[in-house]
Amino acid sequence: MYKNLEECILDLEKHGHLIRIKEEVDPYLEMASIQLKVYEAGGPALFFENVKGTKFGAVSNLFGTIERSKFIFRKTWDAAQNVVALRNDPMMALKNPFNHVRTGLAASNALPKKLSSSLPVGFQEISISDLPLIHHWPDDGGAFITLPQVYSEDPDKPGIMNSNLGMYRVQLNGNDYELNKDIGVHYQIHRGIGVHQAKASKKGEPLKVSVFIGGPPAHTLAAVMPLPEGLSEMTFAGLLAGRRFRYSYIDGYCISNDADFVITGDIYPRETKPEGPFGDHLGYYSLVHEFPVMRVHKVYARENAIWPFTAVGRPPQEDTSFGALIHELTGDAIQREIPGVKEVHAVDAAGVHPLLFAIGSERYTPYQQAKQPAELLTIANRILGSGQLSLAKYLFITAEDDKPLDTHKEEEFITYILERIDLHRDIHFQTNTTIDTLDYTGTGLNTGSKVIIAAYGDKKRDLCTEVPANLQGLDDFKNPKLVMPGVVAIEGPKFSTHADTETETQNLSNAIKEKGPMPTCPMIILCDDSQFISEDINNFLWVTFTRSNPSHDIHGVNGYYEYKHWGCDNIIIDVRTKPHHAPALIPDANVENNVKRFFAKGASLEGVL
Repeated sequence: MYKNLEECILDLEKHGHLIRIKEEVDPYLEMASIQLKVYEAGGPALFFENVKGTKFGAVSNLFGTIERSKFIFRKTWDAAQNVVALRNDPMMALKNPFNHVRTGLAASNALPKKLSSSLPVGFQEISISDLPLIHHWPDDGGAFITLPQVYSEDPDKPGIMNSNLGMYRVQLNGNDYELNKDIGVHYQIHRGIGVHQAKASKKGEPLKVSVFIGGPPAHTLAAVMPLPEGLSEMTFAGLLAGRRFRYSYIDGYCISNDADFVITGDIYPRETKPEGPFGDHLGYYSLVHEFPVMRVHKVYARENAIWPFTAVGRPPQEDTSFGALIHELTGDAIQREIPGVKEVHAVDAAGVHPLLFAIGSERYTPYQQAKQPAELLTIANRILGSGQLSLAKYLFITAEDDKPLDTHKEEEFITYILERIDLHRDIHFQTNTTIDTLDYTGTGLNTGSKVIIAAYGDKKRDLCTEVPANLQGLDDFKNPKLVMPGVVAIEGPKFSTHADTETETQNLSNAIKEKGPMPTCPMIILCDDSQFISEDINNFLWVTFTRSNPSHDIHGVNGYYEYKHWGCDNIIIDVRTKPHHAPALIPDANVENNVKRFFAKGASLEGVL
C-alpha cells in the first residue's frame, strides 16, 4: 500500500519493473516518443530524472502491462473487486454475511479523511510554467496533462461525497491560453463535471475545480473507473490504495494531501477558449474546438513531486492496459446490467469506441422456425444505450449455438458472423445520432450514425480464401487483396464527394454483377491502400472502423430498400480518407532519430527495445 507516487516508484524499481533515465530529455516530443517505443516493446515503467526546463522528474508506463498494474495493486486488489461486486449485487451480503465482513470494513476504512485546512507539510506554491510541459505529437496545440484527476463538487450539495473525480485532458499552454493564468479542460456536458458546471452556471456562479496529478496510483485509476451507482471515486480511491483519501480545503478549493501536484481554479459560465489539436487514442488528432477554460487560482507541488504522464496514439497503447484493468475489476457488470448479454468487447485495435463485438442470447425463435436474430436486436439496443458503449458506431452481435465463441479472437468472431449473415435482413442502421466526440468520420461534432450487424443461425456460406474472379481486372478498382476469409480490400479512385461515391460504388456493383453472384465474399473494403489493410488484422480493424460513418459509407452490390429496410448481396464499406477526417498521427522524423541515443550502448535504455 503506497502513501504516495514516490513509494510506488521505489517499489517497482526494487522488483525490476522500472528503469531510471538519467540523461536530460526534452519534454517536446522526446518523452512521448520514448514512452511509445517502450510500451510497444512491452518494456518497464520509466522514471525521467532530468527533464529539460523543470526541476521535477516524471514517470510513465506505470500501467504499461496488466501484470505490472496488478503488481501495483497486489495488496488491495481482492478487497476492491469484492466491494465492486457487492455494489453490483447487494443481496450477496444478505445471503453470505460472514463472507463480507472484511469487505465492509475495507469500505468503511476507505471513507475520505478530512484534515486541517492548511497547506500539507512539504507543499509549496509554484506556477504552471514550473511544470514538465510535455508536448506529445508534432501538431498538438501545446502541452497537456494526460493523467489528471479533475475534481469538482455538486453546487447544490457541496462536499466530498457528492463530488466527481474524472480524467479529462487538460491543456497547459499554447493557443490563446495565458501561461500561468488559465488552462483548458476538455469534457462534454454529460460528464460528471459537466453536470456540476451546468448547475453552477444556473446559479450564475463559477465552478471551483481542483486538478490533482500523481499521488498513489489508485487515485489515477479511480478517475477512470465506471463505478456502480452510489460508490464514489473518492471512496474507491481510498479502497484501492488501502488508505483513506486525505484532503483539506484551501481558499475553498479541495486539496488532495497525497497528490504530487494540485492546480486550483474556477470555470466561469459560458467562458471558453479553443482547445487542441491533440493526438488521441483513435490514432488521429482531435481538432480545435471551444472548451471550458479554467482560470488558475494557485498551483502546488509536494516536496520531491513526480509528474506522471502517458502518451496515446493508434492503439494499443498504455490506456489499453487501463481498459483491461477496469474489465478485471468490474467483472461481469455488463451482464448484470443487461439481461441476456454474455460478453461485450470494445475492440481496442479499432480505437475502442468505434467497434463492439457482443455475444447475447437467442431465446425468442420457436424451435419450429428457422433460426434468426430476434432477442439479439433487443439486446443490441440495450448495449447501444449503455454509458460509454453508446459511443460505438459498429456493433457485431451473435449468439452461441453449436460452439463457444470468444469476442477477443477478432478474426474468428468476424468469420462466424460472415458465415451466417443474411445481408438482406441482418443490417440495421441508426442515423442522425451521437458518436464519440473524438471521431471525425460523422456529419459534425458528436454526430454520426450506427449500424447493428446481428447474425445468427445455421452456416449459410463458405467464405473465400483468395480474391474472387469478380474483383479481378476492374477498370477503376485496383489491387484487390484478401484481408481474411470473406473480406477483400480493393483500391478505388481518390475520394471526392459522397455524391461521387454513390456513382463509384454503383459502378463497382455493376462491374461485379456482370461477372455473376459472389456469395463467398460478403464484405468488400473500398480503400486507399489495400496492401496496408491486408497486412494484418489490426490494420484492417483500425482503418475500416475509424474511417467510416455507417450511414454514409456503407454501400452494397444490388443494394435496395424494402419498407425502409436496406439490404444487399455484398456489403461495400468505403474507408477511403475523406476531406473532413482528422489527420493521422505521424511522428517527427528528426525526433525519432534523436531518441535513439537513449537506447544506444551504455545509455539508460540499452537493451530495452
